[in-house]
Amino acid sequence: ENFQRTIKYIVVMRQRLSYPLDKKETRTASLVGNRWTLGDMSRKKGSTGYVSVLGRGRADRSGKNGFSVDRKIVVGILITLVVFYLFLNSRDESFSASQLLENSATSSLSSAAGKRHLVEEEYEIGFAQAIAVDYPPIYTQKSKFQQIDVYSSKYFGKVLVLDDVLQITETDGHIYNEMMAHIPMMQHPKALKVLVIGGGDGYVLNEVLKHKSVQHVDHVDLDGDVTEVCKKHFPWGNAWSDSRSKLHIEDGAAFVAKAEDASYDVIIQDSSDPWDIDDEGNLTPLPSAVLYSKDHFKHIFRILKTNGIFNFQAETFNIPSNIKGIRDWRNQALNLGFKSVRYGSLPTTTYPTGQIGMLLCEKTPSEATHIDDMRKRFSAMEETSFYHPRLHEGTFTLPLWVEKKIYGDSAGGFDAVDGTKPS
Repeated sequence: ENFQRTIKYIVVMRQRLSYPLDKKETRTASLVGNRWTLGDMSRKKGSTGYVSVLGRGRADRSGKNGFSVDRKIVVGILITLVVFYLFLNSRDESFSASQLLENSATSSLSSAAGKRHLVEEEYEIGFAQAIAVDYPPIYTQKSKFQQIDVYSSKYFGKVLVLDDVLQITETDGHIYNEMMAHIPMMQHPKALKVLVIGGGDGYVLNEVLKHKSVQHVDHVDLDGDVTEVCKKHFPWGNAWSDSRSKLHIEDGAAFVAKAEDASYDVIIQDSSDPWDIDDEGNLTPLPSAVLYSKDHFKHIFRILKTNGIFNFQAETFNIPSNIKGIRDWRNQALNLGFKSVRYGSLPTTTYPTGQIGMLLCEKTPSEATHIDDMRKRFSAMEETSFYHPRLHEGTFTLPLWVEKKIYGDSAGGFDAVDGTKPS
């Protein structure tokens, strides 16, 4: 509707700022200084004629003392029209500033057809990407902690968005969540008790419960409204109905701090980003930063059993501040007592730069499952669509420059399965 109103406004302005040419006259426009003027191609040279403002000029039809329009005026009119269109769209309160800019830069027809672009920007590297979704959202709610929206997308299916940040889509959600869950679960010889921190959408929990060895899973998330929304709108939302799972709506760091020693075989931390960097390069810690702190890692190590495994979301290696974080978190985990800490890379379409990773931290890597046993367990497990044992091996093989950034002198020196130095 706003687009149509803008077009009508342009048409009216065009009518007011232009004259029709005589049918018998044929003119050509030429640029003189900063002005457009018309010359007669067939008869009177130098006389002035017509071209519309939107066609770069206007002059009278007298043939004498004609006038032309300064290009600055034309540019000013066009800028006014753009500002007018943006003003109309800005009245939609649910449309964020970044989305507004995106729609102004892309086809306005998509906006008129009920489309919006979910834009994510990485100012640090000057990168932005977007996916088109149907507008308005199929569900929207303001929880105690954040704005929750569920959109529909032609290709990506349902899309979960928290505070204007895309979290998961039906189409590519299996990549991240299957790998986050099955790599530590398969790496462990027999995980009986598991802790999932974050991952309020329930997808990681759903994958963990595919392992028959699991007797109990504690799932901790701060925002209970997110879990309720995902129960209703996503196909994996029935995970919490499994009798082996128990949902705790509370702070993840606080839950870990009060947990008993040697309680869990595997801990999976599916947390949001620990910081944000704005367009001026300022780094702002986010609420999830506490889940990356030394104190939190210390409690994680304490509540894991002697052969326990900790796997956590570890950002992308394509952003300088992130790869520095990967290296720092790895060193932090090693200094606290983990014997092997490796970065696994995951190709995720809707994550900025198309790549995200995890850090797999093992207390006793020598007890890791052999690849042959992984294959047997995999064949007996419920079906997956992305994870399989060969991919398990390959996910820790990184580009050489990334290995050097993360491991330094030990780059390329880790076995893909057990995390030990080859003999």
